[in-house]
Amino acid sequence: MRLLPIVTTAAVAFLVVACSTPTPPRGVTVVENFNSTRYLGKWYEIARFDHRFERGLEQVTATYSLREDGGLNVVNRGYNVDRGMWQETDGRAYFTGSPNRAALKVSFFGPFYGGYNVIALDKDYQHALVCGPNRDYLWILSRTPTISPQVKQQMLDAATRQGFAVEKLLWIKQKPV
Repeated sequence: MRLLPIVTTAAVAFLVVACSTPTPPRGVTVVENFNSTRYLGKWYEIARFDHRFERGLEQVTATYSLREDGGLNVVNRGYNVDRGMWQETDGRAYFTGSPNRAALKVSFFGPFYGGYNVIALDKDYQHALVCGPNRDYLWILSRTPTISPQVKQQMLDAATRQGFAVEKLLWIKQKPV
């Protein structure tokens, strides 16, 4: 039974390191010439890889605003169908280097940061492809609750080129505006 505390400690240590890595996955290219002011505002989650902290949520949005310290406020909001209620989580994000490079670290849980990397973005800042610190996290975001088949294919192609398994994407239910 001494093995259980050791395994538990190792698992917690692994999760802390994995979730606090703010760099993009190896081989993934982030958007350059990024304009954070144009990125501000509300984004609808069109698709994502499944993960614990958004499991069961529909109508998910992320809203970004400027912080006084130069970072970004992040408000994630989604409807939990099983509980019949809205859930909201506040976070903060900071650039890991130049603010012209779309590589950020984001925290929703105290001092722990994870990567937030914009890896595809149209010139009008209407559609974005975002990944986390590894290829287990991927989101397709849009300024509108739906995207055209052409935009969907562009995002899938961009994700595939960067080495993501797009067949794992969950398509999120959104209500039209």
